[in-house]
Amino acid sequence: MKFGFVTCVQLGLSCMDAIYRVGQSLDLVITLNDSQARQKSGRVYLDDFCNKHQIPLLKSNHINDESCIAAIKAHKIDWLFIIGWSQIANSEILNAPNNGVLGMHPTLLPQGRGRAAIPWAIIKGLNKTGVTLFKLDTGVDTGEIIAQKEILLDTSTTAASLYTEVNRCHIQLIEEVINPLSKGELSLRVQDESKATIWPGRKPEDGEINLKGSVVDAEKLVRAVTKPYPGAFYFNSEGNKAIVWEAEISKERFCSLNDKAHLQFYDGILILNKIEVVNTPYG
Repeated sequence: MKFGFVTCVQLGLSCMDAIYRVGQSLDLVITLNDSQARQKSGRVYLDDFCNKHQIPLLKSNHINDESCIAAIKAHKIDWLFIIGWSQIANSEILNAPNNGVLGMHPTLLPQGRGRAAIPWAIIKGLNKTGVTLFKLDTGVDTGEIIAQKEILLDTSTTAASLYTEVNRCHIQLIEEVINPLSKGELSLRVQDESKATIWPGRKPEDGEINLKGSVVDAEKLVRAVTKPYPGAFYFNSEGNKAIVWEAEISKERFCSLNDKAHLQFYDGILILNKIEVVNTPYG
């Protein structure tokens, strides 16, 4: 069984390393040209890894370029992994490997198809989420499921902690699945459309705290969009944007907290443990 891998970020490289750690290998790696996505979070360069393991490395502007399709076919790739990659693969790429293309999505599909999976899981107050390894098709996160890993959530879960768990599950799935996959022993299951949900994308402005809303919702929003995301925010009495990186709900609902930065809501007080006023950091 021949495997290929498409990535340009550290998570993908960690998954590639896991493939070798359990005794499998790669026959082709595709990444972006060195000049692209230099500011992309987690961007890595794969030359050293590929040289070490003597893997053919193709650098391209886009995964749908003819050079990528030709390379996949020339190397007779059976399964192609696309992990940590923002470009959408077209049908030609999906059909280029002998068996198909595999991807990961940070929810328990069919729940949470779409975007912003980590923030939404916290905002929605879910008690669990996870990561799904699935076969890509022309739909949005609609392909057949190979395996899943659950992640338990609680009231202390933040975007940062969940991001770490999501990355860990990616690596675990690779480690557990790659050997059975190489032997053709894994079965795929069709997603249950009756349970499917779609989560929309989020923009930085969606992080504005509703000061007339619930303190519970505000606290969840802070945890959901803290780093590595842009952060929850409000505009203070001087009209400046204040970003809230860490906060907690006060045990006392309606009292003055003159010694601590806080926001008063109709149903409680949010203590601001770490805030940053744009152009004037403090906290």
